[in-house]
Amino acid sequence: MNGTVLVRAPSSRLAEGIVTHIGRTAVDVALARVQQAPAAEDCPDSVFVEDTVVVCEDLAVLARPGAAARRAEVAGVAGILRSLGLRTARIQEPGTLDGGDVLQAGYTVYVGRGGRTNGEGIRQLRALLAPLGRTVIAVPLGNVLHLKSAVTALPDGTFLLLPRLVPAELFPAVRPVAEDGGCHVVPLGGDRVLIAASAPHTAGLLGDLGFTPVVVDISEFEKLEGCVTCLSVLLPGR
Repeated sequence: MNGTVLVRAPSSRLAEGIVTHIGRTAVDVALARVQQAPAAEDCPDSVFVEDTVVVCEDLAVLARPGAAARRAEVAGVAGILRSLGLRTARIQEPGTLDGGDVLQAGYTVYVGRGGRTNGEGIRQLRALLAPLGRTVIAVPLGNVLHLKSAVTALPDGTFLLLPRLVPAELFPAVRPVAEDGGCHVVPLGGDRVLIAASAPHTAGLLGDLGFTPVVVDISEFEKLEGCVTCLSVLLPGR
């Protein structure tokens, strides 16, 4: 995979990040900075840069995060995307959309409908992506922050999924996993797949399936419901 990866350094206020479905535990900001590759200092959750934008071909859809406190994160990301030559569009009020709720698999785009993304946000995204030939499928979420906290796609077209959090029947070729950290991976090109160190059994499964797991420790971000997907935005070909 050739392209650019958009990341954002952790704010010094990372430990104040929003926690919704898990209990709060102390975050070691210094350790988080070691674990993560210009910080938005006033935005504790800004390191989870994926939630600010959805990139499809040459179009960057600027999100309108469901948590009002996170909306200030979008402006800085928008400037970077335009400098890379991407067209931009915005999710408008009353729509809300977090990028972590958007899973692209070929020409199908799955969008989680839950605490951060509403129906109007899904409708707007569907209209923006239709000219690019994408079909948007809404997915009701259980007790989970984002869709990609519960399901992601492998390079072979199968889906790693936690069945208790999303309806498995909406996805073809599902591979159920038991570890919370095992259902979110990032394909890196070829057979390489990024996965959290908190999912050793799933990493072993991927190895048995012929993939090469690239294991990273993101313990401090997991304390804020973060995962490997939400810490970056992939911009292929940029």
